[in-house]
Amino acid sequence: MSGEEGVPAETVAPVLGEPMDIMTALQLVLKKSLAHDGLARGIHEGAKVIEKHAAQLCVVAEDSNQPDYVKLVRVLCADNNVSLIAVPSAKTLGEWVGLCKIDFEGKARKVIGCSCVDMKDYREEPEGLNIVQEYVKSH
Repeated sequence: MSGEEGVPAETVAPVLGEPMDIMTALQLVLKKSLAHDGLARGIHEGAKVIEKHAAQLCVVAEDSNQPDYVKLVRVLCADNNVSLIAVPSAKTLGEWVGLCKIDFEGKARKVIGCSCVDMKDYREEPEGLNIVQEYVKSH
């Protein structure tokens, strides 16, 4: 039995020096911001942060169980000039922002889906931030 079979792809750290895709870079930025208490998770907290003009970046899940939430967040972001990135899965976004239990093997269990995450602060510059900023500028 090799050691790679039980490790999910999301938990493998990227190798330094290799180019990152946008989702890996976004995951790193969200984790660093979570460590510094710079995230607003969920539609209620997210809407408050956007309306206070404190949000720097908004991440929304495309497969949200409430499509009206996604429309509301898109409109709020457009009205308040907040950058918006869409990810395909709410469960993946929930795992990235810590809405899960991690078992002793390092696998995420009991993942709660998250429709919206707003980044308020990331304090120090994470390594994937430049990739995320370039993606936001190009879209």
